[in-house]
Amino acid sequence: IVKFAGFCAPCVRSTALHNQQPQTRLRPMKARNLLLGALPLTALLALPVHAATPAPTAQPDLAKGQAISTQICGACHTADGSRGSPANPIIAGQHPEYLVKQLQEFKSGKRNNPVMKGFASTLSDDDMRNVAAFYASKSAKPGFAKDKELVRLGERIWRGGIAEKAVPACAGCHSPNGAGIPAQYPRLAGQHADYSEAQMNAFRSGLRANSAQMTAIAARLSDREIKAVSDYVAGLR
Repeated sequence: IVKFAGFCAPCVRSTALHNQQPQTRLRPMKARNLLLGALPLTALLALPVHAATPAPTAQPDLAKGQAISTQICGACHTADGSRGSPANPIIAGQHPEYLVKQLQEFKSGKRNNPVMKGFASTLSDDDMRNVAAFYASKSAKPGFAKDKELVRLGERIWRGGIAEKAVPACAGCHSPNGAGIPAQYPRLAGQHADYSEAQMNAFRSGLRANSAQMTAIAARLSDREIKAVSDYVAGLR
């Protein structure tokens, strides 16, 4: 027996039969109001609501980004982010979303680097987007590998990983040609071998802790394997 408004179904039917009375025709507007008043709250909440359209995101200003590069970044990363000191990353052509993420994490302390924290702390979110877009607009110059023996090992790890160590292929995230995936994984093709090796070692030791995925992978690699992958990446194009 299904309950309905305090009565069981047979009672409702019996009441309807014994209380048949002439019904007064309701005016259309009054009937509509009564129907709306009888709607359950869940039905009223389900009525469509038009959300406000979000304001469009401002486009990065490359001129402002260039000014920040000249004033702050160029001394270490060069004016166009190309092949400066091997201790510093090549950021020309890097995905702007990735650069912004790193700057934000330097600023917050999630990525530990006292030098970069000092510089990033002076930048607003708009500054970061502008300078990231400026460097992303530049073309990275090709690099080269140095050790023919190591580069073969590096190529095997890059393309196929190391199954017995549960190390996935680097190409799976950074793409076969090292172009990376915007907003997720950085471009690595042509990167300084010294810098790539230093970052892998930092992930392995826990000094760099802003990617749990890379920390886990680096922990399974030997010094030689890290050096091999880093050398291979330097010549990737």
